[in-house]
Amino acid sequence: MTPKPKTAPPDAGEIIQFPDPPPEEMTAYYTVNWPGYPGSLAEHLGNPETTIITSEVAAALLLTPDWEDVRYPDLLIAFDVDPAANRARKGYLIPEQGKPPDFVLEVASDSTYRHDATAKRADYARMGVLEYWRFDPDGDRPRRTRLAGDRLVNGLYQPIPVHRTEEGAYRGRSDSLGLGLCWEEGELRLWDPVGQRYLETFQGVSARADAEAAARRNAEARARRLEEELARERQARIEAESRLRSRED
Repeated sequence: MTPKPKTAPPDAGEIIQFPDPPPEEMTAYYTVNWPGYPGSLAEHLGNPETTIITSEVAAALLLTPDWEDVRYPDLLIAFDVDPAANRARKGYLIPEQGKPPDFVLEVASDSTYRHDATAKRADYARMGVLEYWRFDPDGDRPRRTRLAGDRLVNGLYQPIPVHRTEEGAYRGRSDSLGLGLCWEEGELRLWDPVGQRYLETFQGVSARADAEAAARRNAEARARRLEEELARERQARIEAESRLRSRED
């Protein structure tokens, strides 16, 4: 991709900012934000000067007085765009960025899963969002889909293949991100096919750090025990040599 030239952020006093998301839109915390996916995606995808990765931030094809056409994706990713303008406006305005987002994901809840698969799907297609994914942590309930994706082809969404593994997980591939999206026991996982690994989560980093700290403590404890054992052996030799000298005297 050709990097987009940096531009100075617009003066917030001269532009209309998007409103904060309503409470019912805030469904991404435990699936997207708590694991730290915006950060791990930013590290994996790179190019922070021209890449936008946001969660629960507004996106719109145009601004209307009643904010009717605004959506708040649980995860939005766009390449070759202007992050400074996005921050200043507190949202992704498609005409301002010059292109629709490359990737949008919505996390379903009891009140939104039908809406995500119907009205929002139509809205994102109208906006021109290249890929639209839906993830349902509670997808084991009747009539609910654990993982589904669509890719825009000639203005219409075509389903992206998702397959079920022998272990009961669901997997699909995002061509926009070059990553696999996975539903595993209700959790979202992102698979890097090049590195042959999952993108790390805060919990994974923390668990690894705890394991490494525990391994260091165990190694230090073993070293102390060995040193104490060697010290006892040296002391035993010294005492034995002392007794031998005493008998010789």
